[in-house]
Amino acid sequence: MKKTVVVAGAVGVIGRGVLAHFEGQDVELVALSRSQPDFPTRARHLPVDLTDRHACEAMLAQVPEATHLVFAAYQEKPTPAELVETNLLMLKNLVEVLEAKAPHLKHVTLMQGGKAYGAHIGAFPSPAKESDPRHMPPNFYYDQEDFLRERAVGKAWSWTALRPEAVIGMAVGNPMNLLMVIAVYGTLAKALGVPMSFPGPREAYDVLYQVTDTRILASAIDWAGENEACRGEVFNITNGDYFRWSRVWPRIAAFFDVPVGEPFPLSLEQMMADKGPLWEQLTRTHGLQPYPYEKVVSWRFGDFILKTTFDNITSTIKARQHGFADCIDSEEMFIDRLQALREQRYIP
Repeated sequence: MKKTVVVAGAVGVIGRGVLAHFEGQDVELVALSRSQPDFPTRARHLPVDLTDRHACEAMLAQVPEATHLVFAAYQEKPTPAELVETNLLMLKNLVEVLEAKAPHLKHVTLMQGGKAYGAHIGAFPSPAKESDPRHMPPNFYYDQEDFLRERAVGKAWSWTALRPEAVIGMAVGNPMNLLMVIAVYGTLAKALGVPMSFPGPREAYDVLYQVTDTRILASAIDWAGENEACRGEVFNITNGDYFRWSRVWPRIAAFFDVPVGEPFPLSLEQMMADKGPLWEQLTRTHGLQPYPYEKVVSWRFGDFILKTTFDNITSTIKARQHGFADCIDSEEMFIDRLQALREQRYIP
């Protein structure tokens, strides 16, 4: 039977990267999301609210040929307990319905991340390994993973969980997209004639960090879905290197042709709140993609990442030992992805 990949959360930064990865392959693609993809794709789009069981049953009845599910859907909620309730419900609805409607289902890939180690809480033992103990719950990653472990027992399908960090890819309107934070910040600094100072304390400028390019992550998703050794396993997936912002940030500032300045721990969420009119002016002047300012970037996410004052690094040795060796130079990746944003008229 022909491989059919169903991508949940298809318009997010991960989902879009997964669709792009499979575009050139001889596979069928199905994109699940509440909103229509705003980018070119040959995937068949099914509009569905994954929290609505009846909607899932109606839509997934249209894909009985599904063989692979990539679960990259996520809904933000104000408390950890609410995150568990909503995000577990989406996964359960999707897996239980797809399992019933698609008899040839082979594999489910679950997206996790650094929150599995408590990166959202504070410093964690690093480099973190997949075998590290869990932190005090609630944590929706744990509930989702436990659901898959239990549900897959005795079934024909298997699952794999992947843990990227700060996914870097081409997407707009996604709350966790560090690339757009950097791209819009640099653009505004250039327009205002001010230095592109790192918006965090000196300590955050100097700690070790890591990111995951969507192309690396999508390749890992493809690998996990076809590799028997990945059944029921969890893997950290990053670019394969670590970096300090103090090394990368000057190159990013040079890309925008602005002074780099000194680290200056301003609040992006507060200081960028009034920049909507300027962004609209830049959009008109440079013929940029016509996205509303509030949809382009999440400054709150930028503040969270760029003010981290502890090393955030994970070990990818397990993935390499299981056969996944893809990697990319993170410093070069930032420049390459910013250039792609410029060429596609997301930034001037």
